[in-house]
Amino acid sequence: MPELSTLVLFSAATLAIMLVPGPAVLFIVTRSVAQGRAAGLVSVLGVHAGSAVHVVAAALGLSALLAASATAFTIVKWAGVAYLVWLGLRKLLTREAAGDDPVELPEQSKRRMFWEGLVVNVLNPKTAIFFLAFLPPFTDPAAGPVAPQILVLGLVWMAIGMVSDGGYAVLSSVLATRVRQSVRARRRIDIGSGLVYLGLAAWLTGEKA
Repeated sequence: MPELSTLVLFSAATLAIMLVPGPAVLFIVTRSVAQGRAAGLVSVLGVHAGSAVHVVAAALGLSALLAASATAFTIVKWAGVAYLVWLGLRKLLTREAAGDDPVELPEQSKRRMFWEGLVVNVLNPKTAIFFLAFLPPFTDPAAGPVAPQILVLGLVWMAIGMVSDGGYAVLSSVLATRVRQSVRARRRIDIGSGLVYLGLAAWLTGEKA
């Protein structure tokens, strides 16, 4: 178990990192703007379920294997790219009736939103490498086994992340509430969302093992 001073330092470092929006935040904000607060919050849960996978992998040493194997990194990276491209193209190809009359948002599958958030994060190899690089320096082999310490630090990261990302989801959904009521505006949001997903895919292709 990490010491209290270590947890405080780790929490401060995590908060500083969270204040700079990354790809996961862009994914969450896109969902919140397009489909509302609930969709954004469910996406937050999905993204951080993906974080849990990476934390456990880091504790078990799988992230070290991913970092050492260029082939494994490449496979995971391109799987993530393909998924993001699919999400982006699906948004760009969406068609709705033209007009500006208010419409009811269709009911979306919360389960699907959750799994899409999880898949996007799990298939981001940079997240695995990040946890591998960021968590171990806050561990102390003299304090006991390292794996449980990494798990504790990972839980702290996820807790702070869910609060931070949840704030982004709520704020972006509030700002977009009126815009979403117009079919024409929603089409523009779909285009913007699709471009964000494709942009994330392009960003991911630039990651190196």
